Amino acid sequence: MEIERRALMKWKAFAVALAVVLVGIGAVAIPRGTGAPAAKPEALNRLDQVVQRGELRVCSTGDYRPYTYRDAAGAWSGIDIDMAHDLAGKLGVRAVIVPTTWKTLMRDFEAKCDIAVGGVSITLERAKQAFFSRAYAVDGKTPITRCENAERFQTLEQIDRPGVRVIVNPGGTNEQFARANLRQATIVEHPDNNTIFEQIVAGNADLMMTDAAETKWQAKQHPELCSVHPDQPFTFAEKAYLVPRGDVVFQQYVDQWLNLALHDGTYDRISGPWIG
Repeated sequence: MEIERRALMKWKAFAVALAVVLVGIGAVAIPRGTGAPAAKPEALNRLDQVVQRGELRVCSTGDYRPYTYRDAAGAWSGIDIDMAHDLAGKLGVRAVIVPTTWKTLMRDFEAKCDIAVGGVSITLERAKQAFFSRAYAVDGKTPITRCENAERFQTLEQIDRPGVRVIVNPGGTNEQFARANLRQATIVEHPDNNTIFEQIVAGNADLMMTDAAETKWQAKQHPELCSVHPDQPFTFAEKAYLVPRGDVVFQQYVDQWLNLALHDGTYDRISGPWIG
């Protein structure tokens, strides 16, 4: 009995000592009187940052009408440029357009911008690096060529032949589509997407494959050119706006703004002068 009593006393002493240690640790870890660790200030989401900054930074290439265009004097226009200004107005801030290229779009967007606009196609590769807004247009790749050659370039099989010169603007989905589907045709790079269609008119290339909306608009500007089956393009694609990856708050705001714009007449009013 004496052995058991001494053992019990030792365990009681150990328990008391342990309790003292735990209380001491708690006193260090938990500020007195709070009962819980001090909360860290919540990081601002992009929506709050834009409002506090007073400006919406918008990346765009300026070379993809009817969505985005920057003229020689530096003036910006296009459906998505006007839409970006509308979004900024709804936020109570000003829109600042940041020039980029298709080749550097994702890098510039992550480093400099809150949103990227200008006929940006939804792709899985881009989705690895950013979120997309809801889609606002459906499009797809189709040829544009001199009107006398329209019957020659109805299919990919007709296009992918030796001697056929297909012009591309480097870095975007147009080049990706051409390189993925052409093995025998010659791919010609032209760095300026604003003057690329003039190369077809001049006979320096036979055709270009780009989004149907662009082919229809360019055909209106150049009577020598015809859009080939724009209502039945080779591919399916959707247009959307790039927003920062992981920022659901900002994405949700952009989605709600865009949803309203598509249904209250705002998008039709802005796009009408460009696409009718």
